[in-house]
Amino acid sequence: MNVKDLLKYTYGFVPIVAGLDKFTNILTDWSQYLGLGLQNILPFDASTFMMIVGIIEIIAGILVLVKTKIGAIIVTAWLVLIALTLIFSGHYFDVAVRDLVMAIGAFALYKILKD
Repeated sequence: MNVKDLLKYTYGFVPIVAGLDKFTNILTDWSQYLGLGLQNILPFDASTFMMIVGIIEIIAGILVLVKTKIGAIIVTAWLVLIALTLIFSGHYFDVAVRDLVMAIGAFALYKILKD
């Protein structure tokens, strides 16, 4: 398997799995990552918000698999936004750093396809 395919399948399937888990919370309770400030302005509860996030992640993962270049840049932006949300919440800095590292990998996939 070449590097491009490895990145494509990683950044395709991981968002799909994470998105599906927003409905089951098997991997973690995803709502714990929402800062109280964000939770207070939502018109619905945190678990509903995380299901919406899950749908977006599933779509992003599918996009990486079928329209890799566009999907890679969307996943890059999505991961950066998640990291910024975590940083501004003042919690889970370790997860924010990991999301930024994953964003760099997704961006590398985009660059491989662009060049």
